[in-house]
Amino acid sequence: MLEGPAMEPDECRKAMEAGGDIVKTIHQQGCNTIGFGEMGIGNTSAAALLMSYFCAIPLAGCTGSGTGLDATGISKKLQILEKVQERHQHQVNSPLDALASYGGFEIAMMCGAFIQAAALKMVVLVDGFIASAALLPAYALHPQILDYCIFSHLSNEHGHRKMLEYFGKEPVLQLDLRLGEGTGAALALPMVQAAVNFLNEMASFESAGVSRKA
Repeated sequence: MLEGPAMEPDECRKAMEAGGDIVKTIHQQGCNTIGFGEMGIGNTSAAALLMSYFCAIPLAGCTGSGTGLDATGISKKLQILEKVQERHQHQVNSPLDALASYGGFEIAMMCGAFIQAAALKMVVLVDGFIASAALLPAYALHPQILDYCIFSHLSNEHGHRKMLEYFGKEPVLQLDLRLGEGTGAALALPMVQAAVNFLNEMASFESAGVSRKA
């Protein structure tokens, strides 16, 4: 990103389409719920840049330790990301510009997958910091997408709480997880299933024959 955009516009579009195609295949197999996580190197940097752009928060409030940087490492990371932001700030004029300039391919694929999942009216479990960042451009393009999203947990990565506040959402779990890779979504899924079962199967006073008399 110091040399140029992370992706060309056509590459970004193809990555989004590829993510959407995966969701279509899963939906066609009879699934109505899908979770999004990620596995990558350096993608907390991409996520911090996307967060800063969409949430209008200075990079210092978006940049954390990632895989375990100490204070010196975080300071160096922030300096580099500020140079990246300065390089691209006059060329980023739309959500897709931001995604192509700052996002990795996995982030672009998740963005397209979020949009497709909402279009299919699927329940969407959002994992942690990076998955939430991938939702930012999708939300900017289609604000109603939040109607389908459940935020599985509050990541321990710096900035995630502010991102959830931007969405106006509360997480299901707060376990100080740093791992990503869909772990939060996997942990939240049984709770979502339990909530659905309570709504659909829990006995009412009438069905259980409970008297309402004092």
